[in-house]
Amino acid sequence: MLRSLTVQAPAKINLGLRVFPKRADGYHEIESIFSTVNLCDSITVQVLDQKDVCKVDCEGMVLPQENTFTKAYKAFCVLTGIREGVHVHVTKRIPAGGGLGGGSSDSSSFIKSIDTLFGTQLSDSALLDIAGQVGSDVYFFTRRLVEENKVNSIGRGFTAIVRGRGEIIKPIENRNDFSILLVFPGVHVSTKDAYDLVDASLGLNTESKRSDEDLECLYKKPIREWFFSNDFTAPVAGRYPRIRQAMDELIKAGADFVDMSGSGSTVFAVFEDRNKADFAYRTLAMQWDSLLL
Repeated sequence: MLRSLTVQAPAKINLGLRVFPKRADGYHEIESIFSTVNLCDSITVQVLDQKDVCKVDCEGMVLPQENTFTKAYKAFCVLTGIREGVHVHVTKRIPAGGGLGGGSSDSSSFIKSIDTLFGTQLSDSALLDIAGQVGSDVYFFTRRLVEENKVNSIGRGFTAIVRGRGEIIKPIENRNDFSILLVFPGVHVSTKDAYDLVDASLGLNTESKRSDEDLECLYKKPIREWFFSNDFTAPVAGRYPRIRQAMDELIKAGADFVDMSGSGSTVFAVFEDRNKADFAYRTLAMQWDSLLL
């Protein structure tokens, strides 16, 4: 049996994110296209001789004693009967509170890693069930791993239409014909605070949902014809002016599409022309923490 495993956990951006009124169970329905990007945390999981313990060491962050890793470990142990302990070491590159799904991606990669280490060979539905117990975005990242195993496409991008609380996922063909520039405004936005801002805003979405076909068709259009919108952007950028400033500067730099990712605070720009993306990066990097992908 393997005793240690290191994997990469990618970030995601949201191409559009519509938020619908809260359901009876307390969750909001969403409608979005999630797409992974080449910015990854590194997760190393090691089996311990101790039992019933999940130790977590996260570089640059102090996690609470109860966190997404311990939550996933407990759900896994209840399902499988495994009692061996694990140590998780996380090298963070995805900023926390940035709307890039770093914590969810880390959790998903951890679930799949312990399944591999302990040889439990959980079914796809079992992996997704554990994911749902940890967090809504964990569904997407877990589905990514499931699909990668099916088609042996490890390391390639993964894009999907995401609905429900995050559990309804339809993979679509991933595009790789554009460049993405990420700008990190330097503010932390918690998911709870972002949803509170959306709930309090007048812009909470009451429109009918679009079909998968319409969303996929929009995704395939030239970037300048995208009309994706994120319901979090206006209220969150209104609270944190640096987010709006970053968006304005990316537009001035010639981006074909600009928005905030998820619940914020990361802003991303999409460029069809790599030379324009390079120029924008060189221009903005003097003032902003940024990354060209």
